[in-house]
Amino acid sequence: MLAWTIYLSFAGALIEALLPKGRAGLARGLALAVAVAGLVIGVLGFSAGAGHERITIVDVPWVPSMGVHYTLAADGISLVLVLLTGLAAVAGVLFSWNIELRTNEFFAFFLALIGGVYGVFLSYDLFLLFVFYEIAIVPKYFLIAIWGSTRREYAAMKLALYSFVGSAMVLIALLAAYATAGSHSTGLVQLGQAGLPVHFQMWAFPLVFVGFGILAGMWPLHTWAPTGHVAAPTAASMLLAGVVMKLGAYGCLRVAMGLFPRGMDPWGFSFAGMGSWRDVFAVLAVIGIVYGALVALVQSDFKFVIGYSSVSHMGFVLLGLMTLNQIGMTGAVLQMFSHGVLAGLLFAIVGRIVYERTHTRQLAELERMHLARRMPFAAAAFVIAGMASMGLPGFSGFVAELQVLAGSWRANPWWTAMAGVGIVVGVAYTWRALQKAFFSDVRPTAEDHPKGGWHDLGAITWPEYAGFVLLTVASLWIGLYPRVLLNAIEPAVKTMLAGGLQ
Repeated sequence: MLAWTIYLSFAGALIEALLPKGRAGLARGLALAVAVAGLVIGVLGFSAGAGHERITIVDVPWVPSMGVHYTLAADGISLVLVLLTGLAAVAGVLFSWNIELRTNEFFAFFLALIGGVYGVFLSYDLFLLFVFYEIAIVPKYFLIAIWGSTRREYAAMKLALYSFVGSAMVLIALLAAYATAGSHSTGLVQLGQAGLPVHFQMWAFPLVFVGFGILAGMWPLHTWAPTGHVAAPTAASMLLAGVVMKLGAYGCLRVAMGLFPRGMDPWGFSFAGMGSWRDVFAVLAVIGIVYGALVALVQSDFKFVIGYSSVSHMGFVLLGLMTLNQIGMTGAVLQMFSHGVLAGLLFAIVGRIVYERTHTRQLAELERMHLARRMPFAAAAFVIAGMASMGLPGFSGFVAELQVLAGSWRANPWWTAMAGVGIVVGVAYTWRALQKAFFSDVRPTAEDHPKGGWHDLGAITWPEYAGFVLLTVASLWIGLYPRVLLNAIEPAVKTMLAGGLQ
């Protein structure tokens, strides 16, 4: 059943591309129907597969001479991320209801991207996973280059170049692994059981982890992310932060750590207090947490605040992976889901609800507009999303980051202490943005206040209400009852740890 998330998305993209111009309403309706169908299938698949070690969906030979199979399967980690993709897809369509420029083409690229993401999360063949991974890169470029705003061509090209460089690094290591294994199979399970030499894993692991880590926003290779988020249209920003960055994190976990676990063994010597690749990437994750938060604190562009906050929050995902213990890695996967929901919500509020009405993202200009009075729903929505992003108990961010911090404390208390600094700074940049954008007491000057009064900012539309409710309820649902996802994630993490990650 889960395979239909891929097939429906690509079929929807094809139909959208063939629709005649001028049928914007039909294009929106079709995109929403496909996205909702994908979400429903994801929910049903999650309900049926949660708790199972792994379910095989389809496994047929694709390129027999190379041992390449069209293998789709899912464990608890995949199921959670498929569910996240469905939520992000539906919300993305709802917050793109205002797209008028080449509407059918926009949703064609949108659905193609969603299809590629579903494919990555469900692929259990290395070659197939790489194909879907590359498919997901192309629509990102066009969504930003055509429908973006600030420096869109530069941002689109930068994102594509970073993505392809990371892909090249991954491909080199994967081809070497295939040749070294001598198993004549590209299946993830088969390669994982091939017994690759430790010295090979020692150089293949960092190459693959960095290659995927680029897309996960790993410091210092994160600079594409804020630029891409700011330039992208709202739906593309939501997908970039919500699911595309999770492709990178998922690749780090499933491929780098799954195939090359001995690559994290101690080197036998210490450099700057670090004695393994695990230490190196944990330190980079902590730097990303603190650095992203500090840079977000001084931004003047509202969307850049959210962009750098995403770098900071994705640092928790990478830190959780490097704990190599049950609670930390479970928290990392839960943080993927939580950040996907909350980052999507924040970008929707800033990019769609606020920017499309005020035509500015500059905090200095927004603080003279007194938006809390003129757009009370936007103010209330950002308060809720901001508090959830800060880790307010009751929302998904709290339980996810709490597990990551507990796991990192067991691994290295210093990692936890430094990550705690990032959390404190996160509270500061959220409150600063909230105060400046919505609750400022700065009085507008005569130039700011037109003679005829402020122009009407427009009422909140039903798609905006629906998208907000969908993402907020999802975060609350997991925050209040995380066991729903933990029942799926924990068995999958235990299996990976038992396979050599401890």
